[in-house]
This record gives sequence, C-alpha cells and structure tokens, in this order.
Amino acid sequence: MSAAEAEYRVRHQTFWFAACLAVLIIQIAAEYMMGRVPICACGYVKLWEGGVNTSGNSQHLSDWYTPSHIIHGFLFYGLAHLILRGKPLAARLLLALVIESGWELLENSPLIIDRYRTATIALDYYGDSILNSAMDTVFMCIGFFFARRAPVALTVAIAIFFEIFTGYMIRDNLTLNVVMLIWPVEAIKVWQSGL
Repeated sequence: MSAAEAEYRVRHQTFWFAACLAVLIIQIAAEYMMGRVPICACGYVKLWEGGVNTSGNSQHLSDWYTPSHIIHGFLFYGLAHLILRGKPLAARLLLALVIESGWELLENSPLIIDRYRTATIALDYYGDSILNSAMDTVFMCIGFFFARRAPVALTVAIAIFFEIFTGYMIRDNLTLNVVMLIWPVEAIKVWQSGL
C-alpha cells in the first residue's frame, strides 16, 4: 500500500468515526431538548445503580439493564457485518449507533415511557437521564467491538449468560423487555412483580 493510499484510508476512517461521534452528540442534544434530566435528580452520579424499582434506576452510569445494551452491540455488529460487508468498520459502527441512538430517543419519548408504565412492572419509570442514555449507547459500542474480536460462540454464550443472569437477578432482561413491550403477557408481569 502506498503512502497516499494509507493516508486516504486514515482520512476515510476518521470521517466515519467523526460521524459516529456526531450521532452520539445529536442523541444527547435531542434528549436535552426533550426535557430529559442531565443526571439523576438526586444530584450525584454513581458508577452502578443496583436497585431496579428505585428512583435511581436508569439514572446513573450503569445498572441492571447495561447487559442488554451490550447485547445490542453484539446484535448490531452481526447485522452490520451482514448488510455492510466490505465497508469500513467505522461505517458499520455508524449503522449500529444510528439504531441504538434512535432507540434511546424513542425509549425516552412519552409514547414508550407510558407503554413501559402500563404494560410492564416499571410503574415508576419516567425515562433515562441523559447520562444513563448516553452510557447505554457507549455500552452498545463496547458490545459491538467485543463481537468484532471475539469468536461467535463466545459472543453468543455471553449473551445467553447475561440474559439468564439478569433474568434470575431482577426478573427482567432484554428478551422479557421486548416481549412485554410488544405483546404483554400477564403471567410474565405477575412473575416479574414477585407475586
């Protein structure tokens, strides 16, 4: 590869990574304009929020739903690998970021917040803080880059472990979250509420 070709590749990758950063900045700005709180209303930031049905859930850097966002990264890496084969890694990451950021904006809209509150056990859910939402997107990126490097079998095994572990620990996970959001099952809701 000539020096000119190498320089072109660096500039090309830089463009895509800049576009990725722009998507995250747009997500943060849009959530601010939507009236989302920047950090937890409690006034401080925690590395981990272990309570599920607490006012701090979905407000800090990480929580029990962080594994779900890492799994998003696994899934979006697979999707981008299939439909953008041969494209630069940063272009595939951009696709993943657009999907994740779009979901974060939708998830924090009144439509989905109300849906969570009526169809799931998340009765006190009022949406994510901007910090938590941005970190959800960062954790998706971590999952994306992990899936790029790890063997497929290991990535699948970790996703299954995350689903089983969080399902056991908090009676919720990515699969249950999707089911309850799209097609609520009363038996699952009863089980999740611990009754």
